[in-house]
Parts: sequence; structure tokens; C-alpha cells
Amino acid sequence: MTRILIAEDEERISSFVAKGLESAGYQTVIVDDGADALDTALSGEVDLVLLDVGLPSLDGFEVLRSLRGQGSNLPVIMLTARTSTRDTVDGLDAGANDYVAKPFKFDELLARVRSRLREPVTVGTMTIGHGDVSLDVLARRATVGTREIDLSAREFALAEEFLRHAGQVLSREQLLSRVWGMDFDPSSNVVDVYVRYLRAKVGPGHIVTVRGAGYRWE
Repeated sequence: MTRILIAEDEERISSFVAKGLESAGYQTVIVDDGADALDTALSGEVDLVLLDVGLPSLDGFEVLRSLRGQGSNLPVIMLTARTSTRDTVDGLDAGANDYVAKPFKFDELLARVRSRLREPVTVGTMTIGHGDVSLDVLARRATVGTREIDLSAREFALAEEFLRHAGQVLSREQLLSRVWGMDFDPSSNVVDVYVRYLRAKVGPGHIVTVRGAGYRWE
């Protein structure tokens, strides 16, 4: 049976979420501390993590960065009362698969859990490139010409999506879904923020804005 780790220090919330998930057929494990959350996530005994940002000892961002830094591809959905774009970007850039702001409706959270669990864990086995930009997907290295550049996990995923569809117009909705695993939110500018980050690193001429449609890699 699928087991879900709930890392949340508010007992009222963790109990509510656990009851709902168990009613939907999942097993749950609850921890209320960041260090315990990291240890449990790395144990190999859970299939997905619901990770609160405001945990004691280690906050959610620290837990997530450590988890990804140790090579874990475990799906992580961050739960937080913080709703600013900066916090959303920080969470996604740290390697979160999704981001849910409190208060949330349980049905929405459950839908996101199911969606993340359906996603296959993929490991790249090839190098892709277009023009002077290339990505070693296995080693997670990016180069422009002969120069290696440092890309965050989310910047790398965005660059990979562009390179795999070079010459095609990709809408913000497509990029938000494919790179962040999120439903389209017309109020979110996270795609535009990351396109700006990526342009600064690979050069502005590679990503063209197609007015009213999205972006195209050239």
C-alpha cells in the first residue's frame, strides 16, 4: 500500500490530512520535526512527502534541499501559509514537485497527491543540445559552448523542456504543467521568472517571447 509522509507540526492539520488520506486508501506516517522528516524520507519506506515549510529544527526548504542533494527523487508537495511568489519560487527551485497554500481544500490536496504519484520517476541517459547549448541529463551538467554553467534543478528542467522542443512555441500553461507539475494559474508568473533566470545564464538570444502564445527556443 502507498505510504505518505506528513511532515507537519500543527497536530490539527496533520490529523485532518491523515484521516482523509487513510479514507482514500493510503497509509500515513506523521512527524512534526524537520530532522525526523528528512530521516523518514530517506528511509525508503514512504512514497510521497507532504512537507510543511515551518517545521522546527530544519524548515521545509532545508529538508527538501538536503533530500534532493542526496539524490532522492521522492515526490514532495510543500504545504505552507506563505503565498508570495518568492516563497513559491524558493520551494519549487529547491526541488518540490508541487506547492499547496494553506488553507486548502482536502479534495484539491488529494487530487495533487494522486497526480504526483502517477508521475514516473525518470532518470536521463542522454545528452541533448541545440546550437551551442547542451545538457548532460544523466550528470545534470549544462554547457554553453565550452563553458559549463550552473543551473538550479528547476532551471535545468526548464532548459531540458525547451531543448526537447526546440523551434516549437511552448505556452506558459504547458511549461507550468510539464516542468512544475502544476495546473495553470493565470495569476502566477513563476514561468516568466524562471525564463528570465535561464536567459541570464544561457544568453538572451536563445529564448524568444512569442506575444500572446508563450516562448520558443531558437
